[in-house]
Amino acid sequence: MAYSEPYDAIDEKTRDISRAITSLREELEAINWYNQRVNTTKDTELAGVMAHNRDEEIEHAVMAIEWLRRNMDKWDDELKTYLFSSGSLLGVEKAGEGGESSSAPSLSIGDLKK
Repeated sequence: MAYSEPYDAIDEKTRDISRAITSLREELEAINWYNQRVNTTKDTELAGVMAHNRDEEIEHAVMAIEWLRRNMDKWDDELKTYLFSSGSLLGVEKAGEGGESSSAPSLSIGDLKK
C-alpha cells in the first residue's frame, strides 16, 4: 500500500481508512471486470457464474462503504444525502446547498391547510 505521507506520521485509524479505501477501489475494479465479461461472453452458464462473482464483489464493496460510513467523518452525511434519493443527483446537491430541487418536496400555503 502506498502512502502519500510518511508512514510514521499517520495514525492507525488513518491507516485503516486507507486500507478500506484501497479495498473498495479493488472491489470496484473487480466489479467492472466481471461486468464486462458477463456482457461479452456468449456462454450463458459462464455469464451466470461471472454475474454471481460480480455480485459478490458488489457485496464486498458495499461492506467497505459501510465501514467507511461508520469510521470516517463526512461519509454518513453524504450517503444520507444521496443514497436512495430520487430525481437528479445535481438537484439533490443543489437542494443541499440551499437551492431549489425538482426532487425536493416544496410546501405552499395550500399544502399547509390540508
